[in-house]
Amino acid sequence: MTIDSNILTQLVCTRLSHDIVGNVGAVANAVELLEEGDMDFMDDIKSILKTSSSVLSARMRFFRLAFGLDNANLENMEFLEKTIRDYLGTIGNRNYPLELDFQIKDVSFSREVLLAVMIIADMMIRGGKITIAEKEGKLWVVSEGTLAPSEDKMLHLKEILGGCRTELNAQFAPSYYLVSQAEETGVKLYLLKSDFPCFMFERKGQE
Repeated sequence: MTIDSNILTQLVCTRLSHDIVGNVGAVANAVELLEEGDMDFMDDIKSILKTSSSVLSARMRFFRLAFGLDNANLENMEFLEKTIRDYLGTIGNRNYPLELDFQIKDVSFSREVLLAVMIIADMMIRGGKITIAEKEGKLWVVSEGTLAPSEDKMLHLKEILGGCRTELNAQFAPSYYLVSQAEETGVKLYLLKSDFPCFMFERKGQE
């Protein structure tokens, strides 16, 4: 399924706005409390501002790499790993963390890795582990956890990656964008058979 670029842009903008609006609202509320001058709430205000600003910073860095114009940081594996770790730290809560095992040096799949991580993070509601590894020119982004995603979410993902889903939903913007990115860059994309979302990437012509 090929999506018109304008529609894809709208889907991505809607999704990213959704992912930051809550913390933007929290910052606005904290500023409002500051303006009221009630010092009884100062500790709460500091906590809100610290937490929300950290989340916004981590997510915006991640989104910049995943959806923005190419930049040198996509080729910096140390920066890429930190950006992914910081983003995963904004998902879920301390009781259900998302761990990362980052084992790659090949920069050619950087954007695909970011998008795959975002897709997986959306589905790992009880935490788990994401492993990113490479072998013989192929790159793997696999996940495992204590609670598998719903069958409905997995079905939507399979349909989008298989090119047969016509219903557009901003929730799945990373999946639509990943398909578009793979087509544009000549990357072959596979969704592996598993209870959890797992991807394999390779350059076309290397099958």
